[in-house]
Amino acid sequence: MTVINPWYQLGYIIPHIYTDMDAYQFYRVAPEGMMLVTTGFDLAGHSLEAVERELPNFWRCVDTLAKKKVDRIALSGVPVASMLGRKRMREILAEAQSRTGIPCDTDFEAHIAALQHFGATRIALATRWHEATNSAVKRYLAEADIEVIATRSHAMSFDVSKSFRAAEDHDLALKLGGEVLREAPDAQALLMPGGLWHAMHAVPLLEAEHKRPVLLNILSTTRAALASARDRIKVKPDPRWGKVLASAVS
Repeated sequence: MTVINPWYQLGYIIPHIYTDMDAYQFYRVAPEGMMLVTTGFDLAGHSLEAVERELPNFWRCVDTLAKKKVDRIALSGVPVASMLGRKRMREILAEAQSRTGIPCDTDFEAHIAALQHFGATRIALATRWHEATNSAVKRYLAEADIEVIATRSHAMSFDVSKSFRAAEDHDLALKLGGEVLREAPDAQALLMPGGLWHAMHAVPLLEAEHKRPVLLNILSTTRAALASARDRIKVKPDPRWGKVLASAVS
């Protein structure tokens, strides 16, 4: 089937001022005909203060995407939601949806929806972040009754994480993901958050070895978009990208 016009537009608010790995990975895992419409702000680091400074720009991004008449608006950046906390993040999403009339989401809420779909309440976590950010991630998940029972991280600075090479990212995903799943055989899923983490090729390898779903930002957010548009799907997701995307249409 050839898709001439995009049948779905996902508005994506990225917490940095350029678009690279987010779009690169989206256009490989998303079915043909889904279009990514990006805008962004310039997050200076993983802290509540840094997030608060960018909230006015978040609302500018919301208004920009609403004018583009996208089908869904999603905020990228699990640390952004983590620093705000789940209650406040959901309040902001509700306000954005009321303001635009468009369904609004975050990568983190999309992760939670995917984990709930799989019935996963005890998970493993692998990140490229420092412990302060990991702790905020765990608190956010706990508010959704999801427990992190094992963690592996390769802490790096905010700037370094932006410049890490794709091949290094892939190797790191395999290393951390494999280690934490072997450490936690009772974990029902593996969460590897990070919009700039080039880990999509590690997902099928980890799932094949460990037989558990592996969640990345772009997979969970694309899944949420697909799940919201089941009656409009023109092309089904490619099963090689793993359990998360496949679950959107199962």
